Amino acid sequence: CQAPNGEFVYREMAAFIERETGLSTRYVDDVPWQRRYEMLASGEAGIGVVCGLPYVRQADGPDAAYRPIAAPVMAAERYGGRPVYLSDVAVRASSGFRSFDDLEGARWAYNEPGSHSGFGVVGYELARRGLDYGYFGEVTESGAHQRSIELLLAGEIDASAIDSTVLDLELALRPELAAELRTVESFGPSPMPPIVASLDLPEEVVETLRAVLLRMHEDAEAGAILERGLVARMVAVDDGDYDEIRRMAAVAGEAGLLDAPA
Repeated sequence: CQAPNGEFVYREMAAFIERETGLSTRYVDDVPWQRRYEMLASGEAGIGVVCGLPYVRQADGPDAAYRPIAAPVMAAERYGGRPVYLSDVAVRASSGFRSFDDLEGARWAYNEPGSHSGFGVVGYELARRGLDYGYFGEVTESGAHQRSIELLLAGEIDASAIDSTVLDLELALRPELAAELRTVESFGPSPMPPIVASLDLPEEVVETLRAVLLRMHEDAEAGAILERGLVARMVAVDDGDYDEIRRMAAVAGEAGLLDAPA
């Protein structure tokens, strides 16, 4: 359930899991991400990767369906060797914006209201500064981080908070973008979107899956998969690792900033 530019990492990860464990796997990429969330929530899918905000919402609700077992540690130095990421406030390089404080009255896009990186953390930052979405001149839902990038490049919006791992990979795949986009501020760090396992899976299967994920970087072929995705390794995570997202969501929620702006 992550950005399309990183799909290849998880597709190849599924193949590696099958090869290492003998478990039959099927990578689901032929339905929208909303349907994929439904599959995880119903137990129809056994393992997946989700954003931290929807993870804590389901974990804290009456119908918890999955739990975190691992998360990527990105290779770039700014992540400090931890399973965290940032939300990069991106603008066009040619613009006059130099910080978030310059964006009053600007045209802003968020990816979708269930996203921590593009929406929840923005609500938290606005609340922390005593602001709301009225700070921007215009607010648009783009539907996806990569779509927000395209809107920026087309001059249809002025700024957006982009998941830093999505932006890093997009810049690696399209180096020319480095001259067209600029980051004026970074929100976070936030806990990395977890790889989750269905609560319906037997414990021995979950432990097998976790063990395979944690040793991927030690395998030449699997390590190359991670490297192409700008990932250093996978590490174990649990529910408590997502308390920071809970804290940010509570602050944004108290300010009424976790609902899509009208």
